Amino acid sequence: MIVRPVAITDLPSLLDLARCAGPGFTSLPANEERLAHRIRWAQRTFAGQVERADADYLFVLEDDDRQVVGISALTGAVGLREPWYNYRVGVTVSSAPELGIQRQIPTLFLNNEMTGQSEICSLFLHPAQRHGHNGRLLSLARLLFVAEFSQLFGEKLIAELRGHADEHGCSPFWDSLGRHFFQKDFAYADQLSGMGNKSFIAELMPRQPLYTCLLTQQAQAVIGRAHPNTEPALRILGAEGFSHKGYIDIFDGGPVIEAPVSNIRSIRDSQSLVLAVGSPNEQAPVWLIHNRRLENCRVTSARGHHDGHSLIVDRLTAKRLQVQPGDTVRAVPLLSQGRQAVAA
Repeated sequence: MIVRPVAITDLPSLLDLARCAGPGFTSLPANEERLAHRIRWAQRTFAGQVERADADYLFVLEDDDRQVVGISALTGAVGLREPWYNYRVGVTVSSAPELGIQRQIPTLFLNNEMTGQSEICSLFLHPAQRHGHNGRLLSLARLLFVAEFSQLFGEKLIAELRGHADEHGCSPFWDSLGRHFFQKDFAYADQLSGMGNKSFIAELMPRQPLYTCLLTQQAQAVIGRAHPNTEPALRILGAEGFSHKGYIDIFDGGPVIEAPVSNIRSIRDSQSLVLAVGSPNEQAPVWLIHNRRLENCRVTSARGHHDGHSLIVDRLTAKRLQVQPGDTVRAVPLLSQGRQAVAA
């Protein structure tokens, strides 16, 4: 498996993945025109032809048969072209000492506090490929890309994870809150959001703090909770240093997780190493390896032997990366030391 920049020839595969993802995956709509536009824009991004505010780095996961089985993305910065809204969950304290009453009520505050930060998004792996290291490779390849080209991104990475929606595409959070102000069901709002109209919908939401006790019990229960299909991605990013600090999506209440770039394991621990070709044994750790190119970026995972300033991998890995012995690569163990020990 390799992770590489998207190409226009990937459009049919992306449409299939979008349909497979179902409702709630707003950044990958099953809309051919919209996806084709996004692919073309991503190609301009990798070519260095757009500003950070407009950058959309769209990657695909491709197997050795050149079949696209997954997608992930990075944005250069959120909120610099149009407002990027989310809710911050805080607490309002109400007190009536003479009655012996004090209440701490969770409260939602509409804000733009993530403006200017970079976002990892659009992660989806075909269900048939959710095994081995595929999900981790697809997710963490973006982090190694940031490590190599940190000047293209903000000081913090954020991820807006998909929240709860049922098999019919209904969101309890939206039904209890958003639809009262937008007067449309979640599926319609979700479709508009996927087509780039998110800030327009947010403008209709109230600016005043909202008490969560006024929402239904079902809505309160999903605040800050990721969709079950997204929980593996949450665990992977949590191990990298991402955490939920109270920000949630305004549509489905899913968690917005974040981490300073300098604290993210795959970025902090990555190294520039000279690639050598050999025969790493089965006890060698699995590495995440990037060929250090921008427009022709390729990232893979493979067993490798770290020897001083060199990383020794097999010939197939070098072929996947399109590098030669003596070229430099950026690499980091795919798993942290503790997880490597558990895996062994």
